[in-house]
Amino acid sequence: RGGEVERLGTLFLEAARWIQQKQPDLQLVIPCVNRDREEQVRALVEELHVKLPVTIVRGRSREVMAASDVVLLASGTATLEAMLLKKPMVVGYRLSDFSYAVLSRLVKVTHVALPNLLAGEELVPELLQDDATPESLGQAVLERLGNTPEKERLVSAFSQLHETLKQGA
Repeated sequence: RGGEVERLGTLFLEAARWIQQKQPDLQLVIPCVNRDREEQVRALVEELHVKLPVTIVRGRSREVMAASDVVLLASGTATLEAMLLKKPMVVGYRLSDFSYAVLSRLVKVTHVALPNLLAGEELVPELLQDDATPESLGQAVLERLGNTPEKERLVSAFSQLHETLKQGA
């Protein structure tokens, strides 16, 4: 959605730049649902003078996620897709201040990411509103790179959730 790209695109690209300072061989792949989002993302990349390697792919988000070491994404159904692919992820999200003020009074859940909601615990980091900074997102992504015991635990938890959702089908 255009509004989400507008609200989160700069933040996620700044996080990628922060990560690249720590890990120079970073490759960034951004899936876009259609031509309009692709043009919007390209404009952001150019506007921010992003120097790291960026590949923009149209219409193949599942393939991009499957090929990724870590996925940085907005809260929503994409988190369920990344979970089913057993991918480490970092969830970042910002609403307008007004929307956040209203929703934080109405919604009383401990988590917003679907894997965390399904598990009833925090399996993946959720960095929301003021906690969603380039540095915090970047650090969370770096912590999930590579084969770690945490990644094995995550894949196991995701597999259990996947089996629960399948319900024997």
